[in-house]
Amino acid sequence: MIAAASDAIWDNRAACGRNYRVTCTGRTNLGVLQPCRGSVVVKIVDYCPPGCRGTIDLSQEAFAIIADPNAGKVNIEYHQ
Repeated sequence: MIAAASDAIWDNRAACGRNYRVTCTGRTNLGVLQPCRGSVVVKIVDYCPPGCRGTIDLSQEAFAIIADPNAGKVNIEYHQ
């Protein structure tokens, strides 16, 4: 399971290779009322450039573990 990190945790490439547990905490829109499914551990393998809409951009596979893919975007908690 992989992800990209935004400036919030990128830390001059120091985040690359780190593992984070990411947990869905709730929806961000009205589309999917209960999108959350749980949590996943991902490895940071890339940088999510300025304009990235989240702190951690999960791969499709990782996102599908924590939330309904139809939600597109969810609120999360994360811990290294």
